[in-house]
Amino acid sequence: MPFVLSRLIRQLGRARFWVLPAFIITAVFVTSWPLMAWAEPSSNSITSVKTYWWWFLVTAATVGYGDFFPTTVGGRLVGVYVIVGGIVTLTTLFTRIATAIDNAKGQRMKGHRHVELSDHLVIVGYTPGRTERLIREITADDARQVVLCAAEDVRENPMPEQHGLDFVRGDLADESVLRRAGVHRAARVLIDARDDNEALAVTVAVTHVNPTAHTVVTLRDMGRARNFSYVDDNVRCVQWHSPRLATEELEDPGIAVVYADLMSHGGRNTYSTRLPDALPPVNFGQIQEALGRSFTATVLAVQHEGTIINPGWETRLPESAVLFYVGERRLSDEEILGAIAP
Repeated sequence: MPFVLSRLIRQLGRARFWVLPAFIITAVFVTSWPLMAWAEPSSNSITSVKTYWWWFLVTAATVGYGDFFPTTVGGRLVGVYVIVGGIVTLTTLFTRIATAIDNAKGQRMKGHRHVELSDHLVIVGYTPGRTERLIREITADDARQVVLCAAEDVRENPMPEQHGLDFVRGDLADESVLRRAGVHRAARVLIDARDDNEALAVTVAVTHVNPTAHTVVTLRDMGRARNFSYVDDNVRCVQWHSPRLATEELEDPGIAVVYADLMSHGGRNTYSTRLPDALPPVNFGQIQEALGRSFTATVLAVQHEGTIINPGWETRLPESAVLFYVGERRLSDEEILGAIAP
C-alpha cells in the first residue's frame, strides 16, 4: 500500500500543475465530512449537505467567518485537519504555479519553446555583436516580431531584454528546429550563417520549409551566389560585410538586385560631374528632366560646399554644384549642355 501511494503521488507530481492540489483538497473534503458527521451531534447543522461545503471552503481557505463551527473536541480536531489540508493545498498550488512560470521562462531563455507567430522575421544564425546590431536596426524601422534561431552552442537568449524577440536554438539545417522558430509561417528569413557552406545547407532547409518567404542570405564570397540560385531563384544574396544592405533587402525586397547592377560592370553605374561653366542658371527639375529624356539618366543628389542634398525640382542650382547620377555611361559637359540647352 505505501508503495502504491508513493507511486501515485509521483505520477500526480508529474501531471499538470493543478492536478495534485485538486487531489489533496478533494481527499481532505471526502475524508473530513464523514469524520465531522461522526464527531458532531446531529443537531449541529455543520454536517448537513447545504452547510458543510461552505464551512469547508472558508475553513480550508483559513478565512473562517464563524457562522458555522464544530462544538465538540473531535469536531474541532477535524477542523484542524481541514485547515492543515487547506494550507497544504494552497502552498502546493502556488509552488507549482511558480515552478511552471519559472520553467516557461527557462524554456524561453534556453530556446526550447515553440514559437506561435505568423508573418514574422526569422534570423537564422548568430554572431556575437553583429546579430545584436542587425536586430536593433531591423526593429528600429519595423515593429514586426523577430525570432532568433541560433546554433546549439548558444546556450541562452543573448538579448533577453529585447522587446519583441523570441529565441530558438538547435541544428540550423534541421527542419524541426526551423519549424519551432516558425519559419513555415514567416514572411521573411535572414540567413546569417557562420560560413558559406553552412549558409547553403540552411538555405536548402529554409526553402523546403517555406518556399514563399522572402529569403536573404549573407555570403563572404559573392561568387558563390550562383549556387544559391540553383536552390531557388528568389533567394537574395548580399555581401556578409554589408549588414546594412541585408536589412535594406529585408525591408525593401529587390533593392539588393539594384545595388548589384549599379556595382557591376556593364550595368547602370553611379557617376558624378560638376555643372559645366557654360551652363546658364537652371533648376534641379530642368536637369533631372533633360538628362532623363536624353540619356535615361537619373540624378540622385547634388553636392554644394560639402553638403549633399536631394533638392526640390524648383531649387536653383549654384554654378559649382556637383551632380550624382545613375546612367549607362559617363556624360560629357557637351552632352549635358546639349540636353539642357539644345
